[in-house]
Amino acid sequence: DINGADWARGGGIFGTIGDVTWAREAEVKHGRICMLGCLGFLTQEKIHFPMAGFDEPLATEAFFSVPAAGLWQIFFTLGFIEVTTNSAGLTPGTMFTSGRAPGDIGFDPLNLSMDDSALRRFELAELKHGRLAMIGLGGMLHQMLQTKTPVLAQLANFKALEVPTI
Repeated sequence: DINGADWARGGGIFGTIGDVTWAREAEVKHGRICMLGCLGFLTQEKIHFPMAGFDEPLATEAFFSVPAAGLWQIFFTLGFIEVTTNSAGLTPGTMFTSGRAPGDIGFDPLNLSMDDSALRRFELAELKHGRLAMIGLGGMLHQMLQTKTPVLAQLANFKALEVPTI
C-alpha cells in the first residue's frame, strides 16, 4: 500500500516524529532521483554535448568538471521545487496538512489518475522501481569509484573473479 498501514498513518503508534507518510514521501522522492540517476550514469558514458568539458564517460569524474555556479544553480532549483511542491511545509507535521498523498506533487500529464485501480498499480510499480534504482545506483557508484571504469564498459569486458585454490 502506497500510503502505509492503518496503524502507522498520521503518526500512529510512533507519534509525529515517526510518521510513516513522511518516510514514504522521502522514499518516493529518493526513488525518483535514483531512477533518473541510473539513467544519467548510463547515458553519460555514451552521449555527450559537443563542447569541451562534457566528454568525461565516468559520472563520478564528470561531477567535478561542473563549475561551482552550475552546482549552485542545480541546488537552488531543487530547493525551489521542494518548497513549492510542499507548500513550504517541510516538517513531518506540516508537509501533509493539505491532505495530499505521499509523492503526489500534482503532476499527471498522462491522466493516470482517471482510473483508480490503474493509478494504485502505477504507484506501487514506481515504489518498487525506485527501491531497485536506489540499490542499483549505489552499486554503479561504488563500481565506478573502485574500478574507475564506466558501467557499460565494464559489462562489455566482464571477467569472472579468479578464486585462488588453497
